[in-house]
Amino acid sequence: MKLSAEQALSEEVSKPSPPAATARRSTVRTRFTRSLRRYWQLYLLLLIPVIWFIVFRYVPMANAIIAFKNYNPIDGVWGSPWVGFDNFANLFRNPVFPRLVGNTFILAAYTLIASFPLPIILALALNEVRLRFFTRTVQLVTYAPYFISTVVVVSMTILLLSPRVGLLGRTLSFFGAGQVDLLADADFFRHIYVATDIWTTTGYSAVIYLAALASVDTSLYEAAKIDGASRLQKIWNVDIPALLPTASIILILGVGNIMAIGFEKAFLLQNALNLSTSEIIPTYVYKTGILNANFSLGATIGLFNAVISLVLLLVVNTVSKRVTGNGLW
Repeated sequence: MKLSAEQALSEEVSKPSPPAATARRSTVRTRFTRSLRRYWQLYLLLLIPVIWFIVFRYVPMANAIIAFKNYNPIDGVWGSPWVGFDNFANLFRNPVFPRLVGNTFILAAYTLIASFPLPIILALALNEVRLRFFTRTVQLVTYAPYFISTVVVVSMTILLLSPRVGLLGRTLSFFGAGQVDLLADADFFRHIYVATDIWTTTGYSAVIYLAALASVDTSLYEAAKIDGASRLQKIWNVDIPALLPTASIILILGVGNIMAIGFEKAFLLQNALNLSTSEIIPTYVYKTGILNANFSLGATIGLFNAVISLVLLLVVNTVSKRVTGNGLW
């Protein structure tokens, strides 16, 4: 028996609609398929770094299990005997451990506090200069040191601070101060490290803030000019608010990496006389894990370092979201 048109229409209307989640997944799948067909070349280019990141970043995380084993290269990662948290207990009982954590945190925090505002100040200053030649010259001079190798930077620093042949040593001797070896003084190690870091990274970091300033709506500057705002008032009310989102993200990333301070520069500037302040977690991991072949202890220190960095990143991101409304997620 055939249904009438009205009955068929009523049955069609009475059919339950698909769940919202299913409809949403279908929409997302359709959009992704459409985007993949349209921009497949870009996805293909993206595939190479994604594979590299997975192979060299995520896959090695499985080897962090060495921190819970008495690792033996002959037995391998999975064949070595399980010791649980014994490596962590030995690490925390090590009398050197508090000094390592303190040196690492102080050096990283000092570097972050000293180097964070300088690129912002440089970007604000360059943004106010109207002479293009001068601006480009300053950018080139401050940007170029970023591409100098760490080994070369340390070599230049050692030659500069050498008490016998260095420029600073000769200058002090000329004024009767005698030969002063700053690299042999543990109290000067952190200042030298931070100074070289500022010299190499300030110009590079300022480029990010200059790009943020370039995206500021020009009508804001015109409105500030009509209101009679001075240059300082324009910087305070227009430029700095425009830089806050970028500065917040960079600060969060900097705090998240506060325990992952660079190994190369600290190790190259290190000597027996400044070891009390220059011995940090990365250099200690190299000496114990690589040179002394204590791979389990080295993996334990590295895992501890990563956990502390993750906790700091989560805390700072949460605080930033509540205070400024900006965060990584």
